[in-house]
Amino acid sequence: MITAYLVGISKFHEEEDIEIRYSIYKDDELICKKSVYEGYKKPLVVTHYAVFTLLKELEPYKREEINVIVNDPAFIEQVRGTSTSKNKDVIKVTSVLKDRIRKFKELKFTDISQKHQEVIKWDNELQ
Repeated sequence: MITAYLVGISKFHEEEDIEIRYSIYKDDELICKKSVYEGYKKPLVVTHYAVFTLLKELEPYKREEINVIVNDPAFIEQVRGTSTSKNKDVIKVTSVLKDRIRKFKELKFTDISQKHQEVIKWDNELQ
């Protein structure tokens, strides 16, 4: 099983790059830990673009069970289709993301925002 910890960090000023951090484990063995920068994205879709970046890295494992751990409940709602957002950018990017997710055999997202100990572990994994 593949476990990936992921965060997309938007900057305080408009037009600044976003930072994407992720750690990927296969059966509790670290296989990749990166921090990359990409061009400016609106804060509402930063996590979406972080997932796009992560999916490129996970391409060789697309036939395996993958769990992506995030601290973003709004993102989880959008991917599951339970969000009531009317924001056109969010709707468009989420639609494209869902198409990419379908290429993976078994990819799930876990939100840890309500679990204090897991948030601490998630934060440590992304340092």
